[in-house]
Amino acid sequence: MSPATTQSQVTLGILSDTHGLLRPEVLTSLDGVDHILHAGDVGPVWILDELGALAPVTAVWGNTDDFGIRDRVREIAKVEVAGLRIAVVHGHQFGSPSPERLAGEFPDADLVVFGHTHQPVTRRIGETWFVNPGSCGPRRFKLPVGLVRGHLAGGHLELETVLLD
Repeated sequence: MSPATTQSQVTLGILSDTHGLLRPEVLTSLDGVDHILHAGDVGPVWILDELGALAPVTAVWGNTDDFGIRDRVREIAKVEVAGLRIAVVHGHQFGSPSPERLAGEFPDADLVVFGHTHQPVTRRIGETWFVNPGSCGPRRFKLPVGLVRGHLAGGHLELETVLLD
């Protein structure tokens, strides 16, 4: 993180691939977050509205999202939260996205959030965290259903995986 990082405490809700299913457990798990990051394949627009009632949302569209979502959010989003430079992307643009592939695309980010594969990943390369929270929508194959909560305090980011079933 940059030296200008704010020393405040912030909690992030990180999710992806809801595919039109906003489970009650997702809303419960996001209770108290300060900002929500959604890495695409959202489903209907009302999901963004429901999430927005909890906290500000930075979302991107994924390859299955229709024009309702594409009209509201970008394909790639960059946001700064409490000094943390964040890039959010679904990942379909990169084939099968991986931290190594995304590191070259977002060299200035402190946190890169992506989805698409439904496979959870939490990995650090250098000073950058790469998080694919997996899917929190309909179960795909035998992959876990979950999301990630990020806790930022004193310039330090801790990531907590929350399994939903």
